[in-house]
Parts: sequence; C-alpha cells; structure tokens
Amino acid sequence: MTAHATGTRQEWLAARLELLEDEKELTRRSDALALRRQDLPWVKIDKEYRFETDEGSASLADLFKGRSQFLVYHFMFGPDYTAGCPSCSSIADGFNGIVVHLENHDVAFSAVSRAPLPKLQAFKQRMGWTFPWASSFGSDFNSDFSVWFSEEQQREGGIEYNYRREPPMAGPPRGQTVQEWQQSGGESPIAQIAASTGTDIATYARDRPGVSAFVLEDDAVYHTYSSYARGLDGIWGMYQWLDRAPKGRNESGIWWRRHDEYGRG
Repeated sequence: MTAHATGTRQEWLAARLELLEDEKELTRRSDALALRRQDLPWVKIDKEYRFETDEGSASLADLFKGRSQFLVYHFMFGPDYTAGCPSCSSIADGFNGIVVHLENHDVAFSAVSRAPLPKLQAFKQRMGWTFPWASSFGSDFNSDFSVWFSEEQQREGGIEYNYRREPPMAGPPRGQTVQEWQQSGGESPIAQIAASTGTDIATYARDRPGVSAFVLEDDAVYHTYSSYARGLDGIWGMYQWLDRAPKGRNESGIWWRRHDEYGRG
C-alpha cells in the first residue's frame, strides 16, 4: 500500500494547475538569469595557454575553431587518475549530441582536463564519446579557472572553489600514516569515487568540475562566465529527467555510474 497521497483525476488536475503556475514562474526567472549571465562584464585573457588536442597543439583562441564563442566543461581527470571522474562521466554522456547544435549557433565546445592527451583519448574511446576533449597538461588553465588546487592549498586552507574558501583538509590522527588515513575512508562514497579513478581521496579532490564560457572579439579572448558544483545541475541531462520522475533523484550512496560499468560483476 503506497504511503504517497492519492486522489481523483480532478484532484490531480487542480494540483497540477497550481504547480504549473510555479513552473511558469521558474521558467521566467530562468530566462531573466540567462540575460544576467550574458550581461556580466568580460575579462580579457592576457595569458597564453596551450592545449593538446586530436588535431595537435592549440591555443585558447584555436579552440574556438572559427567561431566567436567557446564553452568548456572542466572534466575531473588529473594526471594521476586512471579513469575519469564518474560524475563528470555521467554529465559527459550527454555531450555527443549537442556539439553540432552548439556549432550551428556559433558556439564551439570542448571538455578540458589536466591528464595527458593519450589518457583522455583512451578513456574517450572506452566510453564511446566523440565530443572534443583537450588536455591542459602542464598549463595554468585549470588552476586559473579554479578547478585544480595544489596539495599545499588543500592542506593550508587555500582552496577557493565555487566562490567560497574551504577549510584545510583534515590530516591523519596521531600514529596513522597519510596513506592509512586516506584509505580509512573505507566504503564512504568519496572513497569509492576516488578509488574508481585510481586515486586516493586527497588526490581526487584537488581536481574539481565546472563550466566556463569565453568570447573571441577583435582577435582577443575574453572570459565571460564560470559555474561550479550545483551550478552544473542544469547541464546534467540525467537530472532533468529524474526531477520529473515520481521518486525524483532517489540518491543514496553513489547514485551515478559511468555507463560502461553497468553489468559488471
């Protein structure tokens, strides 16, 4: 017997129409927020960044591929990872089909990660992805756009992610080595996620996800927008469907998997 409220079709329709008004208001507010994003001041990029791509070495301007706008997904895949972050992978499962449509609107797209290009290419093939994916290995790009932090920043409380400063990461208790402490996460979700990328908790957590936007005008590149953490929910296609399912996101433990992990023992 369900514990959820039940009712007649007429009762459902009345409740649905009431909800519809709130949905319409959310849509209007979302439209207004999009305009405010577009009205943010542009910040000129003066630093030279280099990337490795399937087509060879590229500058930030090269990644526009002849278009005036460029969107980046900051994919968590550090040089020490053996596989991409599973939550980033879940988001990236929705990228293949969007690239051609973005390009038709004068917008280039690429994921960018710190891992060397061969690692990204191997994982991309494993996952069956076709979207562009560039390596920023050896550059300051991830650090400058607040999606990678050093061990020193992590230890001393110097991480500013999602426009907030984080406290120092706790160290091991007396008598326990760093390795033992990192492994003591055991079956916690973050320990399982880190293990799935072939890393420990601290190493995994130094890379972060995000989205950044750039514009190219008069041969100059400008940074226009970045968003992190829950600000990425809107591009996570799976969540848009789950938010309309009867039981919602139904999150417990690790609630997403890379699609190639299903069916494994």
